Amino acid sequence: MVVTSTGEEVQEQTKPEYDRKNELKAFDDTKTGVKGLVDAGLTKIPRIFIHDKSQLNDISTTRSVAPLFSVPIIDFEGVDEGSAQRAGIIKKVRDACEKFGFFQVVNHGIAKYVMDDMINGVRRFHEQDTEVKKGFYTRDIMRKFGYVSNFDLYTGPATNWRDTITCIMAPEPPEPQELPAVCRDILVEYSKHMLRLGLVICEVLSEALGLNPNHLKDMDCAEGLYVLGQYYPACPEPDLTFGSSNHADSGFFTILLQDQMGGLQILHENQWVDVPPQPGALVVNIADLLQASPYNCDDLFVFYFAHHKRQVQKRQPHRASEKRRSKNFGGEFFQDPFL
Repeated sequence: MVVTSTGEEVQEQTKPEYDRKNELKAFDDTKTGVKGLVDAGLTKIPRIFIHDKSQLNDISTTRSVAPLFSVPIIDFEGVDEGSAQRAGIIKKVRDACEKFGFFQVVNHGIAKYVMDDMINGVRRFHEQDTEVKKGFYTRDIMRKFGYVSNFDLYTGPATNWRDTITCIMAPEPPEPQELPAVCRDILVEYSKHMLRLGLVICEVLSEALGLNPNHLKDMDCAEGLYVLGQYYPACPEPDLTFGSSNHADSGFFTILLQDQMGGLQILHENQWVDVPPQPGALVVNIADLLQASPYNCDDLFVFYFAHHKRQVQKRQPHRASEKRRSKNFGGEFFQDPFL
């Protein structure tokens, strides 16, 4: 009860206490992820997805600095050992790693139709029958293939607006029957391409560090391949959340396949900078193990590993009067020593 200025007693209106732990568990128990919320016709995002205003306000800084910075796009045509172009490519990679920790690669040897098939495979998994998809939902990190929403669901300060498939494809890949039929073939094929490209990048990074081309390979830096297939469903309130909040990757480096919706940003000189998708390009970013390598020291070259995040897409301009929001997909391939 409260007393007004006239002395009248009235019943105080109170909001129910926010029980984040129970809300997280209720969301997790559905096994339908963020896609399930969208399918249910959600018009406002649950509180567990709302991020701190100080983090969200960083979004507005991007437009003002976009003309000043751009992540380098490096042509890998002629990267084969012994070619005349190789030395120039290595220099460009070294410069990009020193300044940004990120670069985009074109002419990397993977056909665009294969890349498109990989994105479509991620889409098919996440948009298949819900009951079939539930069978793969797990928080068991030992499973070769799994589907989950937010690895850090119970420990992160806010939940991200995304669902993810995970797969350990090397050094010991899963049996074919462990992989979902809707993306099995392309996951196997694309992973072979990633392992081959990963070896080339290891050679280039070794030389960029002033080392023998086989140095990182001999350290087994390309032995492991951990695959993530990210799905960012349409969001009714994209200004309140992220697809991926501020983070840096583990492992040695990540090869990212973006769709054409974009949303990836990196932190450069204390400003968030867009990494717009380029047709046929792959994004490579230096992860914490390579940045912390004993070979990454003062008498060689210092590689930078950048924090990055992904925005949830707003409604498309030509659908401004509609309530639908755009979907976003991404495939991340982590090259690691398998520990």
